[in-house]
Amino acid sequence: MRFNFWLITNILGLLLVINGIFMLLCLPFSIYYREDIWHLATSGAVSIVVGAITWLGTRNEQKKELKKKDGYLIVTLGWLCMSCFGALPYILSGTIPDFTNAFFETISGYTTTGASVMTDIESAPKGILFWRSLTQWIGGMGIIVLAVAILPILGIGGMQLFVAEAPGISPDKMKPRIKEVAKRLWFIYLGLTLIETVLLMFGGMTFYDALNHSLTTMATGGFSTKNASVAYYDSAYIHYVIIIFMFLAGTNFTITYFGLKGKFRKVWANEEFRNYLLVVLLLSICISFFVFSSKWEGFEKSFRDSLFQVVSIITTTGYVTADYTKWAPFLTIVFFLLMFVGASTGSTAGGIKVVRHTLLFKNSFLEMRRQLHPSAVIPVRLNGAAVSRSITYNVLAFVMIYMLVYAIGVFLLSFTGVEFDTALGAVATSLGNIGPGLGEVGPVDNFNSITPFGKWILSFLMLLGRLELFTVLMLFNMNFWQKY
Repeated sequence: MRFNFWLITNILGLLLVINGIFMLLCLPFSIYYREDIWHLATSGAVSIVVGAITWLGTRNEQKKELKKKDGYLIVTLGWLCMSCFGALPYILSGTIPDFTNAFFETISGYTTTGASVMTDIESAPKGILFWRSLTQWIGGMGIIVLAVAILPILGIGGMQLFVAEAPGISPDKMKPRIKEVAKRLWFIYLGLTLIETVLLMFGGMTFYDALNHSLTTMATGGFSTKNASVAYYDSAYIHYVIIIFMFLAGTNFTITYFGLKGKFRKVWANEEFRNYLLVVLLLSICISFFVFSSKWEGFEKSFRDSLFQVVSIITTTGYVTADYTKWAPFLTIVFFLLMFVGASTGSTAGGIKVVRHTLLFKNSFLEMRRQLHPSAVIPVRLNGAAVSRSITYNVLAFVMIYMLVYAIGVFLLSFTGVEFDTALGAVATSLGNIGPGLGEVGPVDNFNSITPFGKWILSFLMLLGRLELFTVLMLFNMNFWQKY
């Protein structure tokens, strides 16, 4: 048998049960705001029943352990199944009656992209908006475990760099530690979410708005309960709190764990973290001086807006406090290029990731030395340790395929009739799981004007970017479907 069908089905059923339980957690907000609860209750019940039948019906049929091929299918099908069932509350409530739009909104949530088709967010039921935020928090929580525990075992993804750096840790030895690692990271994820909620309430947000924004900040998702996003809150305190937690969400959660344990030397010794911090600070300072010199805002406001937008884009959160496309054409290009950076591996952020750029630049410069000294062995080093050739090739392949997929995506979306600048921004923001793009899908716009076919293209790109390309593209390889 090519795949362990029973085990795959069993895990997918369990995911749907969990999905349904989270839907039911939204009911208290619908009850509190005196809204109709049947759409959330029905959606949750359907997901739980279908999932339970699938889960319980296959739990005694697991005769094999999880293999690589099974892992690829589970990860991809899991995100798709949860997105299909997660669209039910939008459809049943009439908030987004069309399935294409509802699926787009849902997969944008689970992939923590934050691209939306909703034109009047504030008029939507509170329970539905909480479900919308919760999809991002679930997706962020899932991607942490996926990046740290599952992708290294499959031999793909940026977190294999962490495995390579940690002495004595191999994919085989990681397996018994999955539960321990996942529990630790979930605790940090949940703890930071609750802390941010409290801090935002101190800034004047209601509990409902504070919780929603905390859920989507820690997930680097960017869904807001306000049409104007975070710009709705004219508060420096709220902006700085969100900046701090966006930055933390874009940091490798293992590094965050070291920081919480007081192991600051380990934090600073991490080359990816240093480069991540350096890029954020340098860009923010340079952009803020230009914005201030243009006399658009005072210095503090210029610095705050610049820092907020840089952190928001590099962490792929996608919150907005200012329309950066109105600042200057060359700054629009800077933010566009920033969409291809991404934050740290092992975080909830999407994109290419800083560590891949670090290795790419290092390898490029070392290649010139190798040309001068062809007999010399000059390895690429990260955090003082030599990086294996296989990882270097993986990074080169990832970046090449990423840009190839981007080019194809722009071509296909342009074919649907959208303007070229809109296609450039929409594909970049979808593949990088960011949210705002350029043109008609800029920081103060949404994706409602994109054609249905265009939305399916972008939905696929969101999934592709969230699952590190290879996880999904592997399913299109003919060899994948051959017998073991």
